[in-house]
Amino acid sequence: MAFWLYKSEPAKWSWQMQKDAGKKGTEWTGVRNYLARNNMRAMQIGDKGFFYHSNEGLEIVGITEVCALSHPDSTAEGDARWDCVDIRAVMDMPRPVSLKEIKENPKLAKMALVTSMRLSVQPVTDDEWIEVCRMGGLDNPPR
Repeated sequence: MAFWLYKSEPAKWSWQMQKDAGKKGTEWTGVRNYLARNNMRAMQIGDKGFFYHSNEGLEIVGITEVCALSHPDSTAEGDARWDCVDIRAVMDMPRPVSLKEIKENPKLAKMALVTSMRLSVQPVTDDEWIEVCRMGGLDNPPR
């Protein structure tokens, strides 16, 4: 089991939209960065992730789960370089965790959200997962 973080601008794709997609989930499309694509290629069914509102909000608002392995991105217009996974909403964060709070927490100083701000799909370590979940009010984080 691995953990991830997905960044999305809420005006384009919000946490509510992700929840509205239901159990089937949705493709995480439009990623045009090789490192982010490679992160998706490494994902396994059941991997959990944080859903992060970028630009507006700047906070982790929900938890997702990979429900389909890496496959060609349907928005790539035949460009075989770009893949995506499908994710579904698992649950709301009881209390959203802001970027400011994450940056102020010494336990999260090496988190990709702090060190690689522009990366849209990023890994989260086990310890980071537990700490962010704790900050968001989840004492027993989903695994």
